[in-house]
Amino acid sequence: MDKYMLFFRSSLPNEADFQNLSPEEMQAEIQKWQNWIGGIAAQGKLVSSEGLYPTGKVVNGSKHLITDGPFIESKEIVGGYLMMHAASLDEAVEAAKGCPVFKQEGRVEVRQVQDFS
Repeated sequence: MDKYMLFFRSSLPNEADFQNLSPEEMQAEIQKWQNWIGGIAAQGKLVSSEGLYPTGKVVNGSKHLITDGPFIESKEIVGGYLMMHAASLDEAVEAAKGCPVFKQEGRVEVRQVQDFS
């Protein structure tokens, strides 16, 4: 089986959107992600998965210009990733179709990981 990386992309979060969620609503959102990732793990296909903070730094160019980001130049962020084993790109795409990010009008980018060994 090959490894595939799924990147979760969505619009920049509006801080008010998160502040308006009740603890129960927040837990329900977290549970959706845990259920989806848990389903992949139950099949023995999960390698790793992490959420990412929306802020960071971007290093760009030969002069190593460092800026705050990635939100400076984009209206979209990578909010997290999942790495999984799959027999084919089609199988990884099929798994991506269950991602909760679609409920937030997000996207999932699916790419095969190159094996240099």
